[in-house]
Amino acid sequence: MLRARPPSAGRNFLLLSAATVVAGLGSNGAMIATSFAVLGAGGSATDVGLVSAARMVPLVLFLLLGGAIADRLPRHRVMVAANSVNCVSQGLFALLVLAGEPRLWQMALLAAVGGTGQAFFAPAAEGMLLATVSGEDSGRAFAVFRIGVNGASIGGAALGGALVAAAGPGWVLALDSAAFAVAGALRGFLDVSGVPARAPGGGVLHDLRDGWREVAGRHWLWAIVLQFSLVNAVLVAVQSVYGPLVAREHLGGAGPWGLAIAAFGAGTAGGALLMTRYKPRRILLAGTLCVFPLALPSAALAVPLPTGGLAAALFGTGVSIEVFAVTWMLALHQEIPEEKFSRVSSYDWLGSLAMVPVATALAGPAQDLVGRPAALWGCTALVVLLTAAVLCVPDVRRLTRRTAAVAGADGDGAGDRDGAWITPG
Repeated sequence: MLRARPPSAGRNFLLLSAATVVAGLGSNGAMIATSFAVLGAGGSATDVGLVSAARMVPLVLFLLLGGAIADRLPRHRVMVAANSVNCVSQGLFALLVLAGEPRLWQMALLAAVGGTGQAFFAPAAEGMLLATVSGEDSGRAFAVFRIGVNGASIGGAALGGALVAAAGPGWVLALDSAAFAVAGALRGFLDVSGVPARAPGGGVLHDLRDGWREVAGRHWLWAIVLQFSLVNAVLVAVQSVYGPLVAREHLGGAGPWGLAIAAFGAGTAGGALLMTRYKPRRILLAGTLCVFPLALPSAALAVPLPTGGLAAALFGTGVSIEVFAVTWMLALHQEIPEEKFSRVSSYDWLGSLAMVPVATALAGPAQDLVGRPAALWGCTALVVLLTAAVLCVPDVRRLTRRTAAVAGADGDGAGDRDGAWITPG
């Protein structure tokens, strides 16, 4: 029997979306501010990388634990607690910078605290979002949510850069702390009365094993998580290492590269708008076919194409990423039991992030070994081959969107439930 949609679902979705936009505006500006804070304190490019790594390492280490905790405790409380941690850590970071002469170890420590908070927040947030949306319009809701995420990313980076130049990185970090406080307050008003009660589990380790069984038992799920562990790593290496180098040597510097990145942002907005109308029947087939264009940026840089061609390639990549992202959320929403959303999400995020530091570290040595064009063509080939391999998985080609009536009838469908270039997957 199909369950009625909880009356709070629309309100919860609006609260989650608003909180995500507010926090995203602050966080994307803070990423720029953190780099300039390190450089302003006399740090080098290596020091900037160390502070970034200090945030990434605990994020990767604690993701699985965060997923298990979010499926044991009320997800909205985990989110509020994580926002509180990030509010305090960014506030202290801002005070250090505004007071003058922050030490590298202090900045790295506070970045690590922020990464730890994010490790507990991300699985809880994704689980809460999936549990909030219901009905046949879930795809449109996910697309609207992605519009907010991408808008906050673009606007936050632009606003953050301008504020760093005008007022200094300390004030941008302070605004990020305030944004976390506002986002946490909004999430505190979520109504979870419609969320099904959860039976007591057998402990955190039991929950982690159970989450792994959910992933390993679905061929489409583990195949795409494995695929994106490498695809995301390649995309980040291309964006953060090879792209700026090619732009400096062949395209005229930071200006053309910034234009290309802006085209990517416009593509993500266009892709999210497209997914408010497009409802593919075979959701994972449509999404996976849209992974092939993710090979375009490395190919365009390998040639290299002029700025216009590179911008067009990145625009197409942005559209494609959003089509995949929404279809992926639909697949998780439809196929994963509500009480296991966060555990599965934590494995998904772990796969998406774990190889990124390795790829960025190896990008330079790979270029030195085979040359930059060969390294970029290798990135292109890897994306294409991995995507072709995933299409060989029958469940990826066959997984079909269910109607609300069918989903409710079998008790395991959408009617019962609610990354930079990194896309969870």
